[in-house]
Amino acid sequence: MTHKLLKAAALGLVGAMAFGVAGDAEAKKVRWKMHSAFAENIAVIGPVAHRIADSVRRMSDGDFDIKVFEPGALAGGYAYYDPISQGAFDAAYGTPGANQGKNSAFAFLSTWPFGPGALEFNAWMLSEGGGVDIATELYAKDNIKYFYCMMIPPETSGWFREPIESLDQLKGLKMRFFGMGAKVMQKFGVATQQLAGGDIYPALELGTIDATEFSMPAIDRTLGFYQIAKYNYFPGWHQQSTTGEILVNMDSWNALSDPHKAMFESACDANMKHEFADGEALQAAAMIANEKDGVTNMTWSDEVIAQFRAKWEEVLQEEIAANPDVASLWDHFSKFHADYQVWGTRGYLKP
Repeated sequence: MTHKLLKAAALGLVGAMAFGVAGDAEAKKVRWKMHSAFAENIAVIGPVAHRIADSVRRMSDGDFDIKVFEPGALAGGYAYYDPISQGAFDAAYGTPGANQGKNSAFAFLSTWPFGPGALEFNAWMLSEGGGVDIATELYAKDNIKYFYCMMIPPETSGWFREPIESLDQLKGLKMRFFGMGAKVMQKFGVATQQLAGGDIYPALELGTIDATEFSMPAIDRTLGFYQIAKYNYFPGWHQQSTTGEILVNMDSWNALSDPHKAMFESACDANMKHEFADGEALQAAAMIANEKDGVTNMTWSDEVIAQFRAKWEEVLQEEIAANPDVASLWDHFSKFHADYQVWGTRGYLKP
């Protein structure tokens, strides 16, 4: 009897130990939910969240699993700031300009009219006290961890139903427009809206808006604008380069192990090369395809660009006066830009 009891106790101890090991292993597994502001089928920017999630999954051998949700599943396309802050889900992929309603400085962390090209912008973002440091501090106030791991080259500056022969034609136009560029367009009498990507085509088709801009030709073609608006204008004076972001709830981030944090950061950094390469490589084919579908690729005259620039200078001074965060950001960038020009104006051949 005693032998049987000892044997049963031993088996029970082994079972408990096995259960404990399995329980510990399961406890180490991380399961995150990530919102994406952009549908996966959108060129260049759509695959980003899935690419990062796949990289993390492979590096962790499945122990760190991030499930990506399309726009609308967890939140509306650009409506992710508050849910991330509150911990409704763990992470969100989008762009800082989506959050400018919280603080106009976020728009500048995404892009601004007549701003730097991607190489200079990237250099400033990663410089000491630059964009990443500014964003990290601003987002941390609302329990959010910021990650910079996306950058795309220039965009187009608008899809119109009719050619724009004078900027007077813009007055009264209803147009989807992003970020600080929207405030410039408002100076010309445009009624602007900041719609998420998936909401633009229906609005254009139904006449809720008369014109739109969204991104670069390959991305815009994915969204079908060429089917309705046949005049696509260049250059993208309002967005010469644009950053993306992943925001993570601070509690979710702090709960990760150091190896899992390193995996996430590595996957985020690795995305930059893919996204920037796609951004440059896919545009010519999209522009040619648009032309075959009846689109005319238009170029603003130097005189029109000068008018846009003049209104931007007005907007910039208004933003600096209205928001100390913008003033501080602009001061840092201006000093960086002045130094960069020593190299930037000499290192490259002129077009």
